[in-house]
Amino acid sequence: MTTKYNPIDLTNLSTYSLAGRKSKVAAEAFARPWRPNGSFADFLASLPKILAAEDLLAVVDALVRSFQNGRHVLFGMGAHVIKVGLNPVVIDLMRRGVITGVAMNGAGIIHDLELAMVGRTSEDVAEALGDGSFGMARETGEFLSQAIVEARQEGLGLGEAVGKKITDRNLPHASGSILAEGYRLKIPSTVHVAFGTDIIHMHPQFDPGAAGEASHRDFRILAGLVADLEDGVYMNVGSAVILPEVFLKAVTVARNLGHRIRNLTTVNLDFIRHYRPMTNVVCRPTADGGKGYAIVGHHEILLPLIAAGVVEKIEGKENPKGLSQTEK
Repeated sequence: MTTKYNPIDLTNLSTYSLAGRKSKVAAEAFARPWRPNGSFADFLASLPKILAAEDLLAVVDALVRSFQNGRHVLFGMGAHVIKVGLNPVVIDLMRRGVITGVAMNGAGIIHDLELAMVGRTSEDVAEALGDGSFGMARETGEFLSQAIVEARQEGLGLGEAVGKKITDRNLPHASGSILAEGYRLKIPSTVHVAFGTDIIHMHPQFDPGAAGEASHRDFRILAGLVADLEDGVYMNVGSAVILPEVFLKAVTVARNLGHRIRNLTTVNLDFIRHYRPMTNVVCRPTADGGKGYAIVGHHEILLPLIAAGVVEKIEGKENPKGLSQTEK
């Protein structure tokens, strides 16, 4: 032989019985083939109880449990959630009493307002950047700058101020605004601004002092909600940096002041895994108790799936009387 090592002798290798071995995958967890004319509840039941499908079902259960027990479900969202057409889904969960608080980044107020104002949003950045017209929509800058000043005058958070102004102005598409719905339902809707990131920061009417004051008030409102998040759920949908950082600071402020936040569920939904959401939402806040989930996929698919699962459980076959939270 050319090698200096002889092949190992396998004769005396120890083995065990397959029947007694712990296995990670069992046939009873497998998917069931779809049958025509089934319900959405049937679809959920047909999913495999494995990996992301199992996590999705667990997230649905956590949301339903929080709703049924009267606990908070806080919905943190990047503006992309609005831009892929999910306002109606978020608003429906607000109206049903499932979502009890909303947090968004600074871009959220821009897209939410433009939808309420003209029924469309999201300009073509590449087309407008060349001539310097990107972000220069006059009505958007003027409306939000006025709302920011009014937030200071009335002692409001930025989210409430924008929602109130959309409502007071009776904008044509106000019924599709998350912020207006939050104002109408008295659901806290907070906005967390990073200066220089949003188009209104370029407009001459913009008051950075008033914006910072209103956004800091919103941080304190969010921290107050987080202080009562025991047995509740925090979702981060499509914010890679701002909201994971804001949430982590809200958690530490609440715990520093003596509030118990141990048994909570955190959820991150996005189409790739980012460092901060995984660390600041999924892992760190639940390290002393609770459970964090990260599900990868497009918002426009994942969120309607989860929302439909929640609605099905609280209003559908598993709750045939369709009892609301206040009726239970």
